[in-house]
Amino acid sequence: MNQSLEELQLKQQLDRLLTQGYIVLRNIIDKALVSTIRKELSPHLQQKMMGRNDFEGFSSERVYALLAKAPALAAIIEHPQVIRILDKLLPANYLLSANLAINTHPGETVQNWHRDDSAGGMIPLPRPHLGISTIWALDDFTADNGATEILPGSHQWLDNHPKRDADSIKITMPAGSVLIFLGNVLHRGGANTSTGTRLAVTPQYCMPWLRQIENMVLAVPPESAAQYSPRIQAMLGYSVTEPGFMGYVNGAHPKRLIDKNYQGRKARGIDS
Repeated sequence: MNQSLEELQLKQQLDRLLTQGYIVLRNIIDKALVSTIRKELSPHLQQKMMGRNDFEGFSSERVYALLAKAPALAAIIEHPQVIRILDKLLPANYLLSANLAINTHPGETVQNWHRDDSAGGMIPLPRPHLGISTIWALDDFTADNGATEILPGSHQWLDNHPKRDADSIKITMPAGSVLIFLGNVLHRGGANTSTGTRLAVTPQYCMPWLRQIENMVLAVPPESAAQYSPRIQAMLGYSVTEPGFMGYVNGAHPKRLIDKNYQGRKARGIDS
């Protein structure tokens, strides 16, 4: 795809995200990567840690701190087709706010409508998005196995609890696809009335000044974080906001904790 076509495609994706609140990119990772991720997640999906409440889902397994458990997930967290969208919709130095696997088993009930970037309800509606969420299908998402449901345009609504179920759509997509949506879009996990499970991974990204949903620098210890790319490290919290120095550790850049050769930001005349 040449540059002009890529730019046109990106513009169309951004236009739809800002109007409808979501897009779906189909079949953007291959079966081999899907298989590798599933293999790395398998030891943590033994039906021993089912949801603790109705929101998590009593018939669903949730696996947290994924980059400390399944390194292959880095490939989707920084997938280039997702990153180019994030780079347009979030400011520089945005963070990885949450990153979890959800394995929905038969009998799971529908979730409550919610927004991923609610910020504890401290910022009233309507408001701009504070984050971007993605949901990667590692199984086919079908109408009856718990596919995510979206309320298109709900990022522009004034209420958090609309009685508009009839306006919702189910995001059906093949394994290897990703749903991308604004963090202030109302959505929910669907009911699984099928006889099989539905596995997904949901990396969620947020503004650099917003507290992450999952405390990533504790969830992914330094020795694990050190193996990832500089972009992933920055998303975890081994970064600072600029201009300024929000995120420092003992007066210095947190990157020093995982890279003994880190030389600071000398390229811009800043040694930190």
